[in-house]
Amino acid sequence: MWMKMESFRALLGGILVAWVLGVGGEVGMGLPSCGFPAIYNFGDSNSDTGGISAAFLPISAPYGENFFHKPAGRDSDGRVLIDFIAEHLGLPYLSAYLDSIGANYRHGANFATGGSTILRPNETIYQYGISPFFLDMQISQFDQFKARTRDLYIQAKSPSDRDKLPRPEDFPKALYTFDIGQNDLSVGFRQSYGQLRASIPDIVNKFTAAVQHLYQEGARTFWIHNTGPIGCLPVAVMYIRNPPPGMLDQYGCNKAQNEIAVEFNKQLKDGVMRLRAQLPQASITYVDLYAAKYGLISDAKGQGFVDPLKICCGNRVNDYNVWCGQKAIINGTEVYGSSCASPSAYISWDGVHYSQAANHWFANHILNGSLSDSSLPIAQACHKPYHF
Repeated sequence: MWMKMESFRALLGGILVAWVLGVGGEVGMGLPSCGFPAIYNFGDSNSDTGGISAAFLPISAPYGENFFHKPAGRDSDGRVLIDFIAEHLGLPYLSAYLDSIGANYRHGANFATGGSTILRPNETIYQYGISPFFLDMQISQFDQFKARTRDLYIQAKSPSDRDKLPRPEDFPKALYTFDIGQNDLSVGFRQSYGQLRASIPDIVNKFTAAVQHLYQEGARTFWIHNTGPIGCLPVAVMYIRNPPPGMLDQYGCNKAQNEIAVEFNKQLKDGVMRLRAQLPQASITYVDLYAAKYGLISDAKGQGFVDPLKICCGNRVNDYNVWCGQKAIINGTEVYGSSCASPSAYISWDGVHYSQAANHWFANHILNGSLSDSSLPIAQACHKPYHF
């Protein structure tokens, strides 16, 4: 007798979770470390280290409290995933390109900003929080950064004048990382799902064009995260009352939104495969961050976390949300969106972004290459593995 489809899916889900939770030591033994001298990152709030804070209003307390002990331009209680990547590679945290105060670009720069999309936005940040610094703009900023820092480096009269500038010869040796696409989906959810599905090929084409441009500029090693289970973010379900049967999965996630994310990731992976054929000197790693995130969400208790749909920072009073770090008057009383007592026990920091503890967990499960199609750890990502 054939297994019922729902049972089959559940079995596959269990196998996926067991695989993600069980990944262990690094593969690629015998290959030398790439020794990346720098990281250049492109993305959204999942990897922003101060860009949107520098461009608009700075992120306020209690953001950053659990590591930096003050707001640090990150949408988390501490470090975000790109911080753990830098640590793993023995590099300093990336300065945001847009943040001119105290920046050091010797070992790379971060062009990511919270709210960024791949496609050009047709709305302002003041409407729905979508950043004007979409991917093409970030690539344009990189081009300016590369040209201007090269001139400054050449014109410098002493070593101290060059200390905070990237070495021109490091650009082709650097690691180029991407974590973007989630906001394209969140914008699309305000339209029909059919329209959003139809737009995915255009989104992916814009993304691959950005990678091709960087390749033409000399970039050779790319580390590309797919998008996470957006339907598992607390914000995706917090306004749903009495959900109809089948709307949520067994972990309380919005199934339709996750299905869109899975489709986006499938087409993104196909785009990466095309890039490998088109860019023969590139080493391109596709990272299944969706699997890591869903793996943790589906086994939150077993991994020492509370319910993944619970929010650490923020306050909900009579169905009114006071977002993290914000204040509101409710029934004549001022209510503050404060932090919980133990941020490290939470997967979600503020309902939209992950906690430092969750980001650390994700890093431990992707940087060893176990969830990469190349199977190479990030420190060896410059090598071109054989694909069978």
